[in-house]
Formats: sequence, structure tokens, C-alpha cells
Amino acid sequence: MKLRLLAAAAALPLLLAAPAVANDPLPSAKDYPAPPAGWKVARTAWGDPDLRGAWPVDYLAATARERPTSMGTRSELTEDEYKQLNGAAEERIGLEAAQDRIGILGMGHWREDGRPLWQNSMITQPANGRYPPLTPVGREAASKVKTSWNTEVFEWVTDFGIFDRCLTRGMPGSMLTGAYNMGIRVMQSPGLVVIATEMIHETRKIYLDGRAAPPAEVTDYLGYSRGRWDGDTLVIETTNFTPGISNGPAPNSAQMKMTERLTPMGPNQMRYEAWIEDPVMLTAPYKIDIPWQRNPNYEFYEYACHEGNVQVRGYITATSPRFQKLRDEQWAKQEAATSGGAP
Repeated sequence: MKLRLLAAAAALPLLLAAPAVANDPLPSAKDYPAPPAGWKVARTAWGDPDLRGAWPVDYLAATARERPTSMGTRSELTEDEYKQLNGAAEERIGLEAAQDRIGILGMGHWREDGRPLWQNSMITQPANGRYPPLTPVGREAASKVKTSWNTEVFEWVTDFGIFDRCLTRGMPGSMLTGAYNMGIRVMQSPGLVVIATEMIHETRKIYLDGRAAPPAEVTDYLGYSRGRWDGDTLVIETTNFTPGISNGPAPNSAQMKMTERLTPMGPNQMRYEAWIEDPVMLTAPYKIDIPWQRNPNYEFYEYACHEGNVQVRGYITATSPRFQKLRDEQWAKQEAATSGGAP
């Protein structure tokens, strides 16, 4: 046992080593205003960099996850592109007030829209800012994914995506933008960092005590996270993902690994970097690189998903020929019993 513990401790620095590309330049310096003169990273009472607070990503909703192919390897918008995208964002942001004026409740009340960043995509690697090509296994897995977006007849719960069933958005999806409920909260205690998300109310625990990862058969939708401090940067390595969760171009495999870096850039700003590698599904790793802004006034609200948890059943009973046949037979029996006649 002692030898195994020593071996695990010796391997930990290698497991948690920062990626070779950890010193990548910012996608756009325009998205990171200079901190006040003399600013220093705040510390917790036990001496760690203080990352605590609400870091909602709602204001990133106008930035695409993948870069438009027309922009090639350029990571920053031009002045004209920014002006055009910002104008479209302003129009969407004003949709709620416009709908109020005409007395309707539409998507303006549901969606939470932000303004664009100067960087033109959340994905910054590969150089084209797009997901890398899938492996043959990845293409086959992606072709078999069923969700409410690509399915019309639902026979059972397996015809729904994992997000349809309000279970998870997987990783890295849970750390990125959605249509609404985009809150992220960071909490800390000695030896532990906790990241909570508003969407589905998932909670990640990042252990800083040097523990080894659990056996490969121990998995979780969000994986198992261990971290360390690299100066003021929190480095997180996550493994042990439950396979088959659709959260990107294809469902992840059990071999997916995610390495994140959270670096304070100012009193209320942080750089979030995430490298995702999955040799089973992806031909190469990819990187997400976005700014976070602290918002002390942001509140988490209930994420009810589908009220009463009845919509999955409703889709099945409304579209499945098998269930429609059973329903018709039950109605016929009920009618016969009520009228006193034979079915």
C-alpha cells in the first residue's frame, strides 16, 4: 500500500502538468482591460488565490463556439465585423421590451443574450477555431445520437438526448453558454474548490490534496477533477468521464481528458482555458479560451427544466405507434365498460 501511495504521489506532477500550450497568447487583448495600477490577486484566509464569486457566462452568448470558416485562422473580429455583430446583439437584447410593448411573451423573455467579444469564437485551437475532425469511431457515434432536435417518433427514453432528460450537459458543455440559466459560481475551502452551475444545478468538486484518480470504472457525467496551483492559476485535470454523453461534435469516450486553467486577470476578470482531448472520438485535441467576468449581483434561479417531469412521457405517448395502439385499446375497453357492451 505504501509503495502504491508513493507511486501515485510521484505520478501526480505528471498527471497535473499544464499543457504544453499553456502560454498561448490571448485570442484578443481587447477583451481584457488592463487591471488597476498596483492590483494584486486577492488571497483567501488560508493563502490560496481567491477565485470565489459568481462568474456567469451569459454575456458571452453572442460569441459563437466555432469560428466562421470565412475567417480562417484569424482569431479577432475586424472593426466592421464587430460593429455588425454588436448591432445584431443590441437588437436581440431589445426584443423583450419590444414584445412587452405589443403584449406578447416570446423568446425575448426566455433567452439571455449578450454582446460579442472581439475574439470571434470560443474555440481557439485548432488554428481554424473549429472542432477537429472526428475519427471513424467518432463519426459513427455522432450519427447514432438521438435528441429532440433530430427525432420525431419517440419510442423510449433512449430516443432523447441526455440534456433533453435534464440530466446533464456533460463537459465542457456545462461550463459554456446556453439559451438561459448561464450562472457559474466558484466556492473555496482549504484543499477544495467547488464549481456550481445554474443550468441543471450541477456541482463539480476539484480536490487539491494530491489524491490519485479513482479506478477507470468509477465515472461521472462531469468526470473526476483534481487540481493544483501554478502561481495564481488554478490548473484542473478531469478524467473518469461517463462515456456516451453528447457534449460536442460527438459523444465522449471513457478516455476523454480535460485540462483547465483559471487565471485572474483583474479584480473581476479571469481567463478560462480548457483543453479537451479524446483520442477515441477526435483526431486532435481542441481548446476553449474565453474571458470570465465576476458579477456579484448575479443570482441563481431554479432550473425546473420540464415542469412535473412529464414531457418525456408526453412525447412518447403522443408519437409512438406502439403507445398509441395501447391507448386506443384502453379507450375502447373503457368505452365498452361504460356502455355495457362488448369491446
